[in-house]
Amino acid sequence: MGKTARLLLCVFAISTAASVAAQEKGAPQLTSAEWRTKIQADKKGIVERAMKLTAEEGKKFWPLYDSFQRDLEKPNREYAKAVLDYVAASDSLTDANAKRLAEQVLAASIEESRLREKHFKKLQGVLPGKKAARYVQIENKIQAVLRYEMAAAIPLAQ
Repeated sequence: MGKTARLLLCVFAISTAASVAAQEKGAPQLTSAEWRTKIQADKKGIVERAMKLTAEEGKKFWPLYDSFQRDLEKPNREYAKAVLDYVAASDSLTDANAKRLAEQVLAASIEESRLREKHFKKLQGVLPGKKAARYVQIENKIQAVLRYEMAAAIPLAQ
């Protein structure tokens, strides 16, 4: 297992351990949205440690990173909104509503993919190919953890 995967696993394990400890003390358990917020808050630190950028690379990379994260807010918000709408309507979900929500999730995923491709092209202009690819891998791993947490909390359509 690579260092990045171990790091993500550690973040998730620490988060889970903190949740169990908090639950044992009678504190409320964190929701998936709260876990997502915690992971995103440390996301930049995870990326920073995993990328191992030189000072010169960092000067060029971080503005692109920040811009990319801002660009991702819209499709991520649309994805989350559709999922929340689905969960809210789970017992009264109609075929038409299910179709609309699925289309919203798919549209958000397509937009996210388009943004990732656009961002990767920009990264190739400021980083060596391996580091640009490394960032894409890190971003994908973080996204997989977040999506897994969200998916685990969502019941299947009935």
